[in-house]
Amino acid sequence: MKKTAIFIFAALIILGTAGCKGKASKSPQSVNIAIQPSAAFIPLYIARYKGYIEEALKPMDVNVVWQDFESGPPMNQSLAAEMSDIGVIGDVPTVSALSVGNAMKVVGIPASGPDAYAMLSRADDNSFKSAANMKGKKIATVFGSTGHNFTTKLLEKQGLSFDDIEFISISAGEAANALASGLCDAIVIWEPNVTRLIDSGAAKAVALGSETDLRGTNAFVVRSEYLADHSDVIKVILEQFYRAVKDIENLDTATLEKLSAALNINPSQTLQIAKKYNFSVSVSESDIASLQDTARFLVEIGNLDSAYNVGAKVENLFTAN
Repeated sequence: MKKTAIFIFAALIILGTAGCKGKASKSPQSVNIAIQPSAAFIPLYIARYKGYIEEALKPMDVNVVWQDFESGPPMNQSLAAEMSDIGVIGDVPTVSALSVGNAMKVVGIPASGPDAYAMLSRADDNSFKSAANMKGKKIATVFGSTGHNFTTKLLEKQGLSFDDIEFISISAGEAANALASGLCDAIVIWEPNVTRLIDSGAAKAVALGSETDLRGTNAFVVRSEYLADHSDVIKVILEQFYRAVKDIENLDTATLEKLSAALNINPSQTLQIAKKYNFSVSVSESDIASLQDTARFLVEIGNLDSAYNVGAKVENLFTAN
C-alpha cells in the first residue's frame, strides 16, 4: 500500500511537470523575421546590421532568425505556412494576406511614401512630359500592383480611362528594359528603381504619387497565433525599428554601405530615397484608409472577392514617446 502511494505521488509529479512544460512552450525560442530589399524597410535593415533586435530580446532568451525574400507574395506564403512570424510588405500583399480568415494582423506601419512611386518616360522623349500626355500612350507596370493602382488614379485625374491608353503588364524586373527598348512609352515603378533609372540618365519622372491620393502604405504583418502568444516580442521589434529610424540621418559609413549594397544603389542614393518616406511605425486612420482603398482597387480588377473591413484586422502595438 505504501509503495502504491509512492508510485501515485511520483506519477502526479511527472504529470504536473509535463503540464508546466506545455505552458512554457508559449515562451518563444525564436522569432522569424521576413525582410525584402525595399527602401521602405531601411530602418529594419539598420536594426538588423546593428543587432538592435537581438540585443533587446536577449533578456527574454529569444533567438532572432532573419529570412530574406525578393518580394511580398512569397513572404505571404511563408507567413501562411507558419515558417515566418512577422514580415514587412507593401499594401497589395498586405491586403491579400489579411483577406484570408483571421490568420494575419497588421501591427504597425514601417513606412508610407507616395513619392516613392513614379511614372517614368524616356529621358529624351519630348512628347511625354507629364501625366497630361498619357492619352494614346503605352503604359507598362505590374498588373495588380501599387503601380497599377497609381496608374488608375492618374488616369482618373486626367479624365481618362484604360480605354485611352495601351496597358502593358510587366514584372518589376522588366521595367528598365521595357522602357529602353521602346516596348512602352512609360513605366510606373517604385523605389529604388525610380532613383536608379533617373540617375542613370535613362528616364525622367512625368508624375509622382503625391499628385494623386496615393499614400504608398507598407505594413508589419504578423501571424495572429504568434501575436496572441508573444505580443511582447513583437513590441520589442517595433521599438527597435523606431530606434533605427533615428539613426538614418547620421548613419555610420559601414552600415550605410552595407544597406546600399542590399538595395543595389549607392550610399548617396540611399539617403536621398530615405527622405521620401515617413517611417511612422504606429498605425494611423489614414494608413487604414489607404489599405482600404487598396482593397477596393483589388476588388475592382478582380484580384480580391470583396473589400472587407481592413480596420478589423489591425492591432496597433506601437506609440512613439
